Amino acid sequence: QVQLVESGGGSVQAGGSLTLSCAHAQDTAARYCMGWFRQAPGKEREGVAVIDSDGTTSYAESVKGRFTIAKDNAKNTLALQMNNLKPEDSAMYYCAEGSDDFCLILDQVYFYTWGQGTQVTVSS
Repeated sequence: QVQLVESGGGSVQAGGSLTLSCAHAQDTAARYCMGWFRQAPGKEREGVAVIDSDGTTSYAESVKGRFTIAKDNAKNTLALQMNNLKPEDSAMYYCAEGSDDFCLILDQVYFYTWGQGTQVTVSS
């Protein structure tokens, strides 16, 4: 059974940093697309960053230059380093696994396994 378990969320002030981590099954990130999505109250879930099996990445325009997605295949973890956080980054963040063929589109319809989420709150 595929499981994705997020950790690392919390509360920070604007301008601060957080690193999210997602633990996954062995070889998952080496074979599939992995990504981070987020959902704020009253809003649709949106793609934040993805990384395909070859290590190519794609980011939402709103986080480019501030967030970095990375995977460690030896440790079976996916990370999202978030710098210069803004109040509008506040949301529940989800780790997801999906189709490698459509990975870089950053569209949740191509992702089929989801974690439970970790909350990120950024205060001004």
